[in-house]
Amino acid sequence: MGGFVQDGESSDDAAKRVLKQTIGLEDIFMQQVAAFSNPDRDPEARVISLAYYALVRMDEHDKACVRENGAHWWPISELPEMIFDHGQMVEQALVKLQQEAGYRLIGKELLADKFTLLQLRKLYEAIFQREFDPGNFRKKILSLNVLERLNEKDLSESKKGAFYYTCKSEVTERGLDRIVKV
Repeated sequence: MGGFVQDGESSDDAAKRVLKQTIGLEDIFMQQVAAFSNPDRDPEARVISLAYYALVRMDEHDKACVRENGAHWWPISELPEMIFDHGQMVEQALVKLQQEAGYRLIGKELLADKFTLLQLRKLYEAIFQREFDPGNFRKKILSLNVLERLNEKDLSESKKGAFYYTCKSEVTERGLDRIVKV
């Protein structure tokens, strides 16, 4: 979805406003991707667009608001044909998200306060659009020393259960400054 920047409004504030109007949520993690300014991108007028990506929990959005605004959720692998250079915007947003996930723990906004390594791996597999070897992912993510294991297990994932983890408080405050390549 898109919109226009209003008088006295920054592009970030406009993006937050459009997101709230479209899905009914505030305080969503959002990151600017790029400016798209090719003079030929819209045959009707000279338009400069700033693209953003947002991390939205699918279970929290306002379904009526989305329906009212004509928005639709699509799997990234099944996107419909888009107008102008919007497909390029989506591609660059995914690349930016993957780059961010490559150097810091990203997507913790999409996880519960406590989560299993399987849940974290599934999130990263969705971001990178590929599967990770479970053992290698576990070894790499634990070597970063950004998670704290809790003394509690989720028994729904396996017979012996999977330990819950949470982000260490200093990670939540400062982000992750090391490469996460798995």
